[in-house]
Amino acid sequence: MTIDAASLPYRPCVGVMLVNDAGRVFVGKRIDNKEGDAWQMPQGGIDDGEELHAAAMRELAEETGVASSLVTIIAETREELFYDLPEELLGRLWKGRFRGQRQRWLLLRFAGSDADIVLDAHDPAEFNEWRWVEPHELPDLIVPFKRRVYRQVLEEFGPLI
Repeated sequence: MTIDAASLPYRPCVGVMLVNDAGRVFVGKRIDNKEGDAWQMPQGGIDDGEELHAAAMRELAEETGVASSLVTIIAETREELFYDLPEELLGRLWKGRFRGQRQRWLLLRFAGSDADIVLDAHDPAEFNEWRWVEPHELPDLIVPFKRRVYRQVLEEFGPLI
């Protein structure tokens, strides 16, 4: 069965660029990617009626265990950033309801320690490993269909990191 991607909406989503005091960025290795190294920054859907900052803090806590009291919001992308799913994932992710995501990204400064990062804070966990990386490394770590968005986030947040 062929899915007409153009007839599907984009999933509303928030992304979090979490940076430490050394200017490095948190990335987690996705548990559900069987093809190998799939690293990404925390991100997830915005629930109906949920405010953007609340969604960001919820996703951050679920995926990293980091409490909102340990972060400061530095910036938000000026506009939504979009990506489309590759054809092989259409119909498989999000119960086939979306063609991709429309994302707002927040830059957050982390004031905690590495001990504050707990990947299994939420069940099920999304990441099985994590690390701090240099910002310029991000596009090479992410799955190819999200690279353009990561480059846009870097372009906008890079001077603020």
